[in-house]
Amino acid sequence: MTIKTILVVDDSPTDRQHLTDVLIKAGYKVTGAASAEEALAKVKQAKPDLVLMDVVMPGQNGFQATRALSTDEATKHIPIIICSTKGQETDKVWGMRQGAKDYVVKPVKPAELLAKISALG
Repeated sequence: MTIKTILVVDDSPTDRQHLTDVLIKAGYKVTGAASAEEALAKVKQAKPDLVLMDVVMPGQNGFQATRALSTDEATKHIPIIICSTKGQETDKVWGMRQGAKDYVVKPVKPAELLAKISALG
């Protein structure tokens, strides 16, 4: 599967913009969502090739959104990389159990993120 379009989900406009800049420079088409609820709607509408999911957000958190996407027949084929400040091993394990394919801890190192994305592609 070739990854061309990525949905960046983060309630922080600064983090969302930073990730968007990194991804656009690497040649990806990027859309953003400021909440898990917005992300769930956008994934069904835009059908991105990959979702970068923050965890700590108001309302539904990223773990809940990841579980919802990875168990829905219409979206379970879309890989999710969790991108969060929550860097404990238990957070990573829990994120993978919710259906994430990988986990990146903020602050994100662009080379690490891009390597994880190309490993999925």
